[in-house]
Amino acid sequence: MSLVNGLPAHVLLVHFVIVLVPLTALALVLCAIWPKAAQRLGVVLPLLALVTLASVPLATNAGEWLERHVESDALVRRHAELGDGLLPWVGGLFVLAFVVWWALGRSASRAPDGTRRPATLLRITAAVLSLVVAAGAVVDVYRIGDSGAKAAWHDGYSKTASHGGDQD
Repeated sequence: MSLVNGLPAHVLLVHFVIVLVPLTALALVLCAIWPKAAQRLGVVLPLLALVTLASVPLATNAGEWLERHVESDALVRRHAELGDGLLPWVGGLFVLAFVVWWALGRSASRAPDGTRRPATLLRITAAVLSLVVAAGAVVDVYRIGDSGAKAAWHDGYSKTASHGGDQD
């Protein structure tokens, strides 16, 4: 996919990534730390992570097309390099979302009062890994987005207001 209504598809697709990665990261951490949240979300958690995972290569491929159609400079190259590093983080979100959904739900053991509680070691491990991967993914999305904004806007506006056109 290269153009959508005459605009580079990358410009539109990155918004899915910008919204879905932090949302998935938040849902994953919440479910890993709070078992009731994992029960409530159920299969929605790994499905959200799967959609997020699919959105990254779509945005990246559209970005590679756009990179070939804009003037190359250090900012564009830096943005492309950073963008190539997001998929492993989002892959980690997906794997952990699946583990939290599947393993924590099945590793529950009967407590003395008859309720089911996830095994403590698995819960702690999943929570720690989820926090690390979620933080890495969100920070990476921020860095990529910041570099993309700098590449797109570094010389595309004036620091002083123009007095032509609409005035307040």
